[in-house]
Amino acid sequence: MATKIRLQRAGRKSYAFYRIVIADARAPRDGRFTEKIGTYNPNTNPATVDLNFDRALYWVEVGAQPTDTVRNILSREGVYLMKHLKGGVKKGAFDEATAQKKFDAWKADKQKGLEKIAADVAKAKKDAEKQALEAEKKVNEAIAKNVAEKKAAAVAAPETEAPAEETPAEA
Repeated sequence: MATKIRLQRAGRKSYAFYRIVIADARAPRDGRFTEKIGTYNPNTNPATVDLNFDRALYWVEVGAQPTDTVRNILSREGVYLMKHLKGGVKKGAFDEATAQKKFDAWKADKQKGLEKIAADVAKAKKDAEKQALEAEKKVNEAIAKNVAEKKAAAVAAPETEAPAEETPAEA
């Protein structure tokens, strides 16, 4: 049986949500699958991936072929790095503790990068809100100035028009 690791689409129209599944290559995209190993939500920034790491590693090691998108997801989650490190342990290049230490260092560095991206997005959002508030203040000041001018004109206008209305010749 040719086993694939692929995405199974869920979610509503224009708002896709995917399950990461192990399926026979002959099964339809949203059809029968062997095992669900995670989810992928591309609608968040950055995209959210919830993955059963051990099961994903197991399936990659036994030869399940991922699709291109799933390969990128597994690579970003470190499944292929761990497979590579386990291969080094089997060959005797280093021991299990060293492999785990390398993986943990990579994961910590990756987490820092994700936190930096999230902080940059939050800062950009805060700056955009600040600029919108400044623009709104300028618009409000312009409106207040126009209203003050109209009130001043309304106060000045009756004084100049009042004598003209009181003339008895027009009545």
